[in-house]
Amino acid sequence: MNALLTDLYQLTMAAGYFEAGKHHEVATFELFVRRLPYNRNYYLTAGLPQAIEYLRNLRFEPEEIAWLRALPQFSRVSPEFFTYLADLRFSGDVFGIPEGTPVFPNEPILTVRAPLIEAQLVETYLLATIGFQTLIASKAARIVEAAGAASVVEFGTRRAHGPESGLLAARAAYIGGCIGTSNVEAGFRFGVPVYGTSAHSWVMSFSSELDSFRHLQQLLGEGTTYLIDSYDTLEGARKAISLGRPIAGVRLDSGNLFELSRAVRALLDAAGFHDVTIMATSDLNEYRIVELTAAAAPIAIYGVGTDLATSADSPSLGAVYKLVELESNSAKRYTAKYSEEKHTRPGAKQVFRYGNRDLVSCAWEALPTDAPAEALLRPVMSQGQLLEPLPDAHQARATARENIKKLPHALKSLYAPEEHPWRVEYSKELLALDARVRQNLRGDNQ
Repeated sequence: MNALLTDLYQLTMAAGYFEAGKHHEVATFELFVRRLPYNRNYYLTAGLPQAIEYLRNLRFEPEEIAWLRALPQFSRVSPEFFTYLADLRFSGDVFGIPEGTPVFPNEPILTVRAPLIEAQLVETYLLATIGFQTLIASKAARIVEAAGAASVVEFGTRRAHGPESGLLAARAAYIGGCIGTSNVEAGFRFGVPVYGTSAHSWVMSFSSELDSFRHLQQLLGEGTTYLIDSYDTLEGARKAISLGRPIAGVRLDSGNLFELSRAVRALLDAAGFHDVTIMATSDLNEYRIVELTAAAAPIAIYGVGTDLATSADSPSLGAVYKLVELESNSAKRYTAKYSEEKHTRPGAKQVFRYGNRDLVSCAWEALPTDAPAEALLRPVMSQGQLLEPLPDAHQARATARENIKKLPHALKSLYAPEEHPWRVEYSKELLALDARVRQNLRGDNQ
């Protein structure tokens, strides 16, 4: 499954490992984010089930292997390598931080321990699926925070960077706190609640706006939400009111949303439609929404599309996947990168969470006893087998909601504070290991 959905150098390195006899070595890689994106104070993990599904189904089909063999980059590779690829299945161990967990820079959110070629080949896909969904879940959490008591629906598939991105963005946004999505496949595949109204084309396809509303009401009944700004917003509201019940809501998609929502609310209330909700769309993001929230605009639901599905203000996460251990013939070697601004720390790790800080330690260190702490990285796969079913999107959303509630208020701000209120520390044993590895590398290079 998707074995070729990777970068070429993953496959050329795999061939090189095989030719060098290194394919029996066991490697440990960690996936983490180096730094927080623009104006972010934490990021919210998402995408683990898709990563695990990929690992469980990883394989090369005969036609894929035939195509690879014909590439000039593989002209000097032995036939045995392609036989190896034909039999390849992921046989390693995976540890992951549960979806919906707030995490911070340089904390591993996924650890892969597997034969070197297996662990190497999966880098591109894991970074793509976990990095993207984590990015969108984090963006959704910001927008939901900005909306206060109002709800947020994800509307971004049509502006996402491809249909599959739109589908996964819908799932991630739900985990981040949205109440649902317009993406129907996300409803079918992941159980995400689906929402929708109608388009301006619906209104314009009828000879009159009132006639379009009447037919929509006959179709949707109690679920009817009218799009009332095709021609004149307040007149559209009056026409919707004139049809009486059933009606669930009205949607505003243009103009001054604050003033129009107040005026429409007054019309609805005067007609006794106090329970009819106002939905607002129109190129919304967390900054516009927080202004409307602060002004007490009577908007109950925000539909957010482009800005959410693309994380428009910070459209990349910068996740990385780095080798931290290599074991051969029962001898373990710890690895790290020491280039400027891209320093990594060696050895498999664990993240222990206290009430207001995290401790990144060596994986073999015991749970600290100086204060209550929780180990965040948990076993997910062993020898290529899933240990137990992963939480679904609903459970991940609930996890996210409870975790976000526990965060200090400053971390929920739309802006980065001058001093970050959550400390990420490193254990003495990890720092000592880092120093030893660095010293050994200096000795080797002299």
